[in-house]
Amino acid sequence: MNRTLTLLSALGAGLMTAAGTAQTATPPAAPAAQQAPVAPQAVPAKIALISFEQAVFATNEGQRAVEDVKKKYEPKKAQIDALAQEVDTLKKQNAAAPATTTDEQRAAQLRAIDSKEKVLNRDAEDASQAYQADLQEAYGKVAQKVNVTMRTYVAQGGFTLLLDVSGQQSPVMWATPNTDVTQAVIDAYNTSSGVAAPPPAAPSAARPRATTPRPPTTTPRQ
Repeated sequence: MNRTLTLLSALGAGLMTAAGTAQTATPPAAPAAQQAPVAPQAVPAKIALISFEQAVFATNEGQRAVEDVKKKYEPKKAQIDALAQEVDTLKKQNAAAPATTTDEQRAAQLRAIDSKEKVLNRDAEDASQAYQADLQEAYGKVAQKVNVTMRTYVAQGGFTLLLDVSGQQSPVMWATPNTDVTQAVIDAYNTSSGVAAPPPAAPSAARPRATTPRPPTTTPRQ
């Protein structure tokens, strides 16, 4: 304990000595001359609108990212659909059971239905959460790159203000059509990314249904 205090005292004395030496060797700097504040200047307004979320998903790379996530979960979706069909069949069988079915048999059928339905709900919820997490991760990766193209486009176009109208609560009530640069940014990003357009989608009847959740509404900032 005493040794520790001795070391701390010696260290403190050394720091004070060094500080004193530095103050003696280095004269105080002269105060910097204050600069007059720069008055803000009004510039002609040139406003543009963009639906950033839609732009990200509408790019060739965004469409490909969504399809990759959907394909990843197609086996799980088929499994959940099969279990849902099994539960539905059991319910119909229970409802159509003959009058000779005993109460014990009906109770056993209901327990089996309840058990499978719980598994179905749990699997569906887990798969939905995992799907949304993967989709938002894919969205974020593309959004960061589209954000760079968007900023470059509006800077080169001389715009002074860019408003994102993706959200449902957008304050923009009306604007002339030529102020919307969404498609222009999509085209610019597709050109710069070099990602080819995805092939036409197959008819919906031949594809498993999947709901695409909305991505985060915050536009990435750099």
